[in-house]
Amino acid sequence: MNSATDPQQLLKQYFGFDTFRPGQEQVIRTLLAGRSATAIFPTGSGKSLCYQLPALMLPGLTLVVSPLLALMKDQIDSLQARNIAAQRLDSSLDEASYRRVTQEIRSGQLKLLFVAPERLGNERFLNLIRGLQISLLAVDEAHCISSWGHNFRPDYLKLAGAAKELKVDRVLALTATATPQVSIDMARAFDIADDDIVNTGFHRPNLELRVTSCHHAERATLLVERLRERPAGATIVYVSLQRHAEEIAEHLVKAGFDAKAYHAGMQSEQRVATQDAFMHGKVPIICATIAFGMGVDKADIRYVYHYHMAKGYESYMQEIGRAGRDGAASICELFACPDDCTTLENFVYGDTPDTESIQSLVSELLDAGDEIDIAITDLSRRHDMRQLVVNTLLTRLELSGIIRSEGHYYGNIRFAPKGSSDEILAHYPANQAAFMRKLFSCCSKARKWISLDMETAMAHTGQDRGVILRALDSLQHKGLAELQLAGYRQRFRRLHQTVDLSALSKQLEDTFHRHEQMEISRIESMLAYAQSATCLTARLLDYFGEPIEPCGHCGICLGDQPAALHQRQHTSIKSLDLSGFQQLVAQHPKALTRPRQQARFLCGMNSPAVSATRGLRGNPLFGSCAPVTFAEVLATRNTSD
Repeated sequence: MNSATDPQQLLKQYFGFDTFRPGQEQVIRTLLAGRSATAIFPTGSGKSLCYQLPALMLPGLTLVVSPLLALMKDQIDSLQARNIAAQRLDSSLDEASYRRVTQEIRSGQLKLLFVAPERLGNERFLNLIRGLQISLLAVDEAHCISSWGHNFRPDYLKLAGAAKELKVDRVLALTATATPQVSIDMARAFDIADDDIVNTGFHRPNLELRVTSCHHAERATLLVERLRERPAGATIVYVSLQRHAEEIAEHLVKAGFDAKAYHAGMQSEQRVATQDAFMHGKVPIICATIAFGMGVDKADIRYVYHYHMAKGYESYMQEIGRAGRDGAASICELFACPDDCTTLENFVYGDTPDTESIQSLVSELLDAGDEIDIAITDLSRRHDMRQLVVNTLLTRLELSGIIRSEGHYYGNIRFAPKGSSDEILAHYPANQAAFMRKLFSCCSKARKWISLDMETAMAHTGQDRGVILRALDSLQHKGLAELQLAGYRQRFRRLHQTVDLSALSKQLEDTFHRHEQMEISRIESMLAYAQSATCLTARLLDYFGEPIEPCGHCGICLGDQPAALHQRQHTSIKSLDLSGFQQLVAQHPKALTRPRQQARFLCGMNSPAVSATRGLRGNPLFGSCAPVTFAEVLATRNTSD
């Protein structure tokens, strides 16, 4: 660390600010003192500065873990514009870019490196950074480490272990949506002292929260009315489904507004162009799923409309937090329609694996012996369980002490040489050339690609996987070959020889069902919020452990009557024509035999087995029960012949 440099000076020199925002200086000085810290700041309150500035003052590398590729790109562009050495490693990089970034890492040129959480379980990446001084690990969206968090991601649970393995000097956990329990979980995972948890509060006095009760059919007209009666300004309209984004944008265009749709189903180029147009003020209104907004730093968003209900307080807080980052007054209005809960609940229920899937997957793992070697994609397909759910199950088995991760590796390794063996070996000293020659003797050659059998290479050279991978990486680093690693696999060691399969499966099933109920309760909490007779801001903040007096600037405080929500309406499955479904089940037993598989299919939720069956998603019965509650559909499947 350059102790002669004052954070205040760097703040002005690199970032152009005269003063820190609340909480920033305390976090930065904690890190510079050598301690780990938590930064719980509202969305748009400058969390990223808390690691960007220390990175300039600390020796070695600052490693930033973020689940958001868009955020990485935006931050890196901004940092590079300030002459700060920052890069990212992700799957979108071509060979030349990957080689350039790895060279900058090895040479110590980089100050900040952005990666996704999954990369810290990547064999090649760990070999690259092992031994480097990592002065700071910054974990963005750190609430994802907590099973109580609204975006629980299994790979986040492994970050604390990775930090210890890599001998990281200090950790910074960052989030905008941490309940008191989630805050405790983050601090416990990263050994952060209570005094080093900096929570600046969630209250945004410039946000005017409103709730309007409506029927589904009234919303489109209501939205047009709001847009016409209020001064023009940058606007986000959040919807539940991709098709809704398209439909609402089209409706607004017909009503005379300049609006665009944004969702994950669009082509990447189209999404980027739409986001850029909004960021630069060329398109004032975006109709979007929640795929839009994460990592988007636009200060002057004046309105956030929730055309459909949000799926919980955490999501709602994050989404409305994109409004009014410049401090100017902004309106966040929720169109409250209880009918939306059917769609939101169906998403939750659809992720829960059935008993048979859990039992078959656990049985396969525990029958594999002490050394378990798996590919997540294969497990997902065989047991009809989404990859995220498979990862969650594996993580639960690790936390239960039944298996232990032995790391990730690539099952298929090949390279395309850019010259003869003699020409390539000429670039190495004699001892290294002899080692490379041994490696080459373990390869099989095709027209372009040379494939390496790792087990043979380890036996022949007497070296472990890490040494061999570094040698192969050197070929790419020197520009002597193009390296391709595929067949991503994981190794686990079984720790307990005697396991009651039935009891374990039941325990895992109960865990998934508890999580399911927690997500359902989040949806129900939004209904309660929408009907609040007291200050909306106070009700929202109380959930995050921040009691306040009535805010004076929400709809209720300004004189609105509490929203009187209509009785929830949903279609009965008895009114739908499902003739031909049993015939379809008989034709596709792997994808549609079990009741929960059938319920997912009828409610329009994709699964690995459905994806793997040609034409099944295009069948008219797929999604035919989307307006029906998942519970009702599942009940009919459980009682059908």
